[in-house]
Amino acid sequence: MRRRPTGSTGGPVDDGRTASGAAHGEWLTRGKDGRLTLYAPTGGGLLRWTETAVGGPRWSGPHFVPVAGLTHLSVAQGANGYVHFLGRREREGADGTTGADVVHAVQYQTGLALSDWRSLGNPHRDRDDPGVLAAPVGAVAEDGTVHVFLRGADGGLVLRREAPNGKWRAWEDLRGGGLDARPAAIALTDGRVEVCAAAETGVLVWSQSAPGEDFTGPRGFSLRPVPGTVAALETAPGRATFFWTDAESGGAAAWRAGDWPVSLGGTPAERPYAVLRTSLDGYDCAVLACRDKDGAAVLGMGGTENESAGFWWYALAETCQGSPALARDGRGRVVMALIGTDGTPRVARQEDGDGLTLTRWDVLGS
Repeated sequence: MRRRPTGSTGGPVDDGRTASGAAHGEWLTRGKDGRLTLYAPTGGGLLRWTETAVGGPRWSGPHFVPVAGLTHLSVAQGANGYVHFLGRREREGADGTTGADVVHAVQYQTGLALSDWRSLGNPHRDRDDPGVLAAPVGAVAEDGTVHVFLRGADGGLVLRREAPNGKWRAWEDLRGGGLDARPAAIALTDGRVEVCAAAETGVLVWSQSAPGEDFTGPRGFSLRPVPGTVAALETAPGRATFFWTDAESGGAAAWRAGDWPVSLGGTPAERPYAVLRTSLDGYDCAVLACRDKDGAAVLGMGGTENESAGFWWYALAETCQGSPALARDGRGRVVMALIGTDGTPRVARQEDGDGLTLTRWDVLGS
């Protein structure tokens, strides 16, 4: 029997509410108490499912959080466990015109209500043209500073971030041009933030020389990722590896600044890869998940920063919307989540034993 969903204030919402797709970023998170939470966009807001105990297998939800006019949802988690929600919102003004802005909210503790949604404004002069405002992506620095990136109207990268006093700085123009709509931003454990984006000319990278400093770049590289597929993973202290679908080979590729890209094979992804670093059979491994061109979920794995030794891919008997998500639960097991074509989340966990074999898929909310 399907559980009756409840709103963020405890009130009921319509039965049968389902996800409208997958969120961008870290939409499967682990809280300080070890429980996982899954977030997904839906009409008029977002849905949330939460483990009832560390390691599952049961989940509460869905709980509905209303956000009128939300068109895109991105999720980022900080080292302190706080989960940050960034959205693109459209609203009709008093004169009947439709405007768009970026909104932000925070969940401080697993299962509790979100903060109020706050508008971060719009970096463009023509704020009445919602078509020019791209969807935001986020990264939370080691000290908890939230960074919001999006493609500007001129095709470059723009940033808004928190100041040390907790207030928000003005929008910053980080330059660049011809960018993909979804840059990949990563917060590194040395306190810095880096951004990588596919562009018409190749790949552009922005970075900080020290935590909290201004961003330098963009540095351009003659590489050819498929737009919309770039993802980032910290594979050594203060060093990011970027993963994408290579436009020439059609398979996955891994790349670190200052090195050559490494082909990983596999089937081409159309959305950003989900990425996770974990230990498998005592080896430091990178795990990737994606949606292939036919809509099927695919799982891959290989040695961290040892991609040339081989990457292993497994097609899964599940189809999904958008990108899957990866996380480790409170017992250290790899967990994969996806949004089914029916709008219902599905979750599978790492089985005991060697390698990475997943359990059967649990359908949430049923």
